[in-house]
Amino acid sequence: MSVNNYASTAYSPDKLQEQKSAKARSGLKRLAGRRLPWGNTQAVVPETFMSPGPASLRLLESKRIKRDKEIALGTYKPAPLEHIDFHDRCDHEHYRHAPWSARTHFWIYLATFGKGGFFIFLFVGTLTSLQVGYISQSGFITGLWDSFQTLMLVFLLPCLTLWGLASLVIHQFPRLWAKPGKGPKWELNRRNGMITVFEYRRSEVIEKRAPFHEFDAYINTTPDRQGLPMNVLSLEHRYSDISIHFGDLQPPDRNTQQPCALWDFIQNYMDISHPLPDAPLFEEHRHNDPTTLEHDKATKRHKRFWIDMTDEAFKQEQQRMRIKVDAINTFSRPNLMAQYVSYV
Repeated sequence: MSVNNYASTAYSPDKLQEQKSAKARSGLKRLAGRRLPWGNTQAVVPETFMSPGPASLRLLESKRIKRDKEIALGTYKPAPLEHIDFHDRCDHEHYRHAPWSARTHFWIYLATFGKGGFFIFLFVGTLTSLQVGYISQSGFITGLWDSFQTLMLVFLLPCLTLWGLASLVIHQFPRLWAKPGKGPKWELNRRNGMITVFEYRRSEVIEKRAPFHEFDAYINTTPDRQGLPMNVLSLEHRYSDISIHFGDLQPPDRNTQQPCALWDFIQNYMDISHPLPDAPLFEEHRHNDPTTLEHDKATKRHKRFWIDMTDEAFKQEQQRMRIKVDAINTFSRPNLMAQYVSYV
């Protein structure tokens, strides 16, 4: 969008008014979820959003410049997947999350499993082969070689085959593996202050939409396979069943700092009285957001802050942000939304 006004429904804390009482949550949800307070956010960026790095940003910029020049000259040839809409968006107007298709995930998981399995079995198998060689009655070299041959045939070769096949498909045949999902899963819209959840029932798309200020954030704690507690953030509508679980965006964590940082990040993104969060992925969009544009002019922020950063400086920024997230004070804050909502 060009620099213009936000919609009248855009979220800002100074526009909040009295709301109806929150709907009671089930006993199980109350037991597993802890509501997070609204307001008093910090300028934190969770680990998930501290990317891409400067080198990747420069590469993307160079590709855009080259594309624009070729379009102007009439020599541009679209990339193989450029015409495909993968339904995801991440800019000054909306953050839209859209998982890829099951076919795409299959090839990615196959490459990951093959690569990971190869190195794991190589390490463990080599140690085992050495032990077999030491105790072999036919001699160390013979025992070692026989054991390693078995390792190769039973474990390493299958993993290497899976890794190689998946890598070949991913890098050489993008049309075979890269396929968008049915559509977006959810959207946070900064411009109009709305949250939308998309549901797909056969050929029908159902959009459930509500204002951002009608949602509360919860840290949901569930055990992993070892029984250890894992925490993930969710947004839940106070008056209906609309909810977003961010487990596929931010992996479940044994600590609560990253989910808390994501809640601050979302509030800052949706709050039009705040500039966009200062994260690398928003670098090219900051000048399109009115509040952010004014903020950057007032603070004299360099418009290429992230893209011109050295790799070493970027690592330092990542470390600085980790320290800041680790010290987040979410649970000691008052819930500013309690001034407008009665919680059951």
